[in-house]
This record gives sequence, C-alpha cells and structure tokens, in this order.
Amino acid sequence: QVQLVESGGGSVQAGGSLRLSCAQFGYAYSSYCMAWFRQAPGKAREWVADIDSDGRTNYADSVKGRFTISQDNAKNTLYLQMNSLKPEDTAMYYCAADWVWGYCGTGGLAPERFNYWGQGAQVTVSS
Repeated sequence: QVQLVESGGGSVQAGGSLRLSCAQFGYAYSSYCMAWFRQAPGKAREWVADIDSDGRTNYADSVKGRFTISQDNAKNTLYLQMNSLKPEDTAMYYCAADWVWGYCGTGGLAPERFNYWGQGAQVTVSS
C-alpha cells in the first residue's frame, strides 16, 4: 500500500536550518502534486509549499525566500529545505501526495485535496 514516511524534524534556534524528507513507497505514478503543510497547536493545518511533476513550485508568502521544496524522482523522496527559521515556523509538518492530477495550481491548496499523508515531523524553533 502507499506510504509516506517523514524524517528530519527537530529543534533549532532562530536563524538555523532544517531539512525535512518524505519518502514515498508503494506507488507507480509519474504525474503528481506533492505538498507540505504545517499545523501549530490550536491552529488549522496550513499549506506551506507544493511541487508538481513538471517541476513547478508555489510557496506561502510566510516562507517564500526561506524554504525550498524539491522532489528527487530517482529516490521517490520529497524534501523541504528550511533556512532562516523563525519561532513562528514551529509546527508539526506533514507531506501530502496527489497522484491523480499532475498539476498543483497556483498555491493555497486545501488539505482536502490530498488522499495520502505522512505521519508528521515536529519542527521547533526557539528564539
């Protein structure tokens, strides 16, 4: 069955960097929209960034210029490189996959679009 397995979360001081990984197992589709979401305690899950099978990317304004999303198709792994981290980036981060539509759109994706989710990776940024 399809599985998304996340790794790479942790604790870091403000200004530091982390890289999240999301390894994908049990599928064989070349068209995709992959995304990262995050959820802070007491808040709704929010879209962070996405990438489609043509390499187009979108970012939330709050992370633009600091975060980079990428997909290594040879390794079936999605990444989120997070630089210049801020305390407000503290959240549980989730990867998500849509293997029906190979186009994400222009950003601001809703969680309901995605059928497959990773287990989550905690990112904590201290000031």
